[in-house]
Amino acid sequence: MQRYMLDTHTVSDFVKGHARVDEHVMATPMPAICISVITEAELLYGLARRPEAKRLHYTVGELLKRLDVLPWNRSVARCYGALRADLARRGATLGALDLLIAAHALATDATLVTHDRAFVYVDALTTQDWRL
Repeated sequence: MQRYMLDTHTVSDFVKGHARVDEHVMATPMPAICISVITEAELLYGLARRPEAKRLHYTVGELLKRLDVLPWNRSVARCYGALRADLARRGATLGALDLLIAAHALATDATLVTHDRAFVYVDALTTQDWRL
């Protein structure tokens, strides 16, 4: 089964009710959708910054109960090290958290679902944009 790892912006789009993202999520079997624990951390950071947003806390909490959150492990760490070194050799840059998420998608052979064009620097990474 093909896995689709949603990046943080895609999860945010889904929570906000972006129509095209919603269509893709609803058309994809739930076991095929996952997020990185890095994305979970980013979502929890966003919630911590907005303690008064009770509905958002509830919505994200319910989503996290239903999504498969993939943990970081040694194989992901090895992939990260190789990927970061490769990007550095080529003079390509990627934000620190984006680099962690890209390595996680690569190591787990998942398609990264993102609208962020920065991931084009990661040659072996398969991406899809569910906003389109």
